[in-house]
Amino acid sequence: MKLTSEQQDMLDGKYSEGAAYAMKIQVAIGECFDARRMVPITRAHVALSNQQADLWFCEKLVNAGARCRVTPTVNPGFCYDFFTKKNMVDEEFADLMQRTHNAYKKIGAELTYNCTPYIDTNVPMFGEITAYSESSATPFINSVWGARSNREGANSALCAAVTGFVPEYGLLLDENRKGNILVRVEADIKDDYDYHILGMLGKKIGEGIPVFTGLPRQTITREALRNLGAELNTSGAYGMYHIAGVTPEAPDIDTAFGGKAPEREVVLTDQDMEEILHEISLKGNRPIDFVMFGCPHFTLEEVRHIAGKIEGKKLKKEMWILTSSLVKEMAERMGLDQTISEAGGYIVPDTCPDQPCWKHLKGKIGVTESPKCAYYPQRRGIHFVIRDLDDCIEAALTGEVK
Repeated sequence: MKLTSEQQDMLDGKYSEGAAYAMKIQVAIGECFDARRMVPITRAHVALSNQQADLWFCEKLVNAGARCRVTPTVNPGFCYDFFTKKNMVDEEFADLMQRTHNAYKKIGAELTYNCTPYIDTNVPMFGEITAYSESSATPFINSVWGARSNREGANSALCAAVTGFVPEYGLLLDENRKGNILVRVEADIKDDYDYHILGMLGKKIGEGIPVFTGLPRQTITREALRNLGAELNTSGAYGMYHIAGVTPEAPDIDTAFGGKAPEREVVLTDQDMEEILHEISLKGNRPIDFVMFGCPHFTLEEVRHIAGKIEGKKLKKEMWILTSSLVKEMAERMGLDQTISEAGGYIVPDTCPDQPCWKHLKGKIGVTESPKCAYYPQRRGIHFVIRDLDDCIEAALTGEVK
């Protein structure tokens, strides 16, 4: 790659040993993808995991003098205050979370601990060059906002925040943002939950950038688009998609494909949706132990919907609703948190389902509307039935899922 004098100085250690280390990684990534140059970024999001390797890397940069030029938002670990006060997390993991907090604070991150910053706290404009990691974030900002980011890892996104630059390749280039798969949706798409299941059909869609047609406009909410991208990236590693007539780079089919014919066409049906749900979900008609929502983090509108469904009632099973701290505070101000708490549920900020704070759920069966939520905690011995949001709420009230 051809570096500017500023970039070369950074690589040579003029700005700190840590910045040089971060730039060395960025240059190596660029060389792997035959990038010709580095380009500046204006935003970043780091999918921190508060695991040993993630912490080691951040502390290494901090101890070598690195500080973020571009302030990144960060993914959730778990809410330290909530889980330590309730003695729900082992001391070693609490210490790891606190060290992670300290390291990212020192390097200059914005400690949002939210996996959906693209909805409220770190929203890019059309065409902005960014560096976003997190499986729901990258497809949303590329597809819905028309900003530009490759599928960064937590560490490469942190390096981009430190250096202020990324190698120019992949989805940063116009020619690589065109669709090449025409996806005709013939399934009955009714609500946000259906977009979760639709997104899990990545194996049938295949590798590339899908262009969806046939989606009813009245069902296309921001939550639906969040769900679609999160599951596409879970089922098939998609950094971008288009919806003809909806997303900004696809005002029509011809523009979405850059004037070219699609390489292939795929039809998604109700049968496909039923088959993938059967594959990824435990069977219903069974007692459940808990309900969990918020992977990706729930919006205020979703919290309001749950509160309305359970107001004045008592849950038979524990309900966990994971949100950003912003949504949590708004729920408190609006009385939604009190309604849910009085029913026996919890709104918990800054927390991910794939964390050691959920050790009390090991060996238990939960219900969730999110395949992504069901997927990651399996390695911790936690398993789920997947149903739509209202069925999950009903399961929390009755203690069983149909």
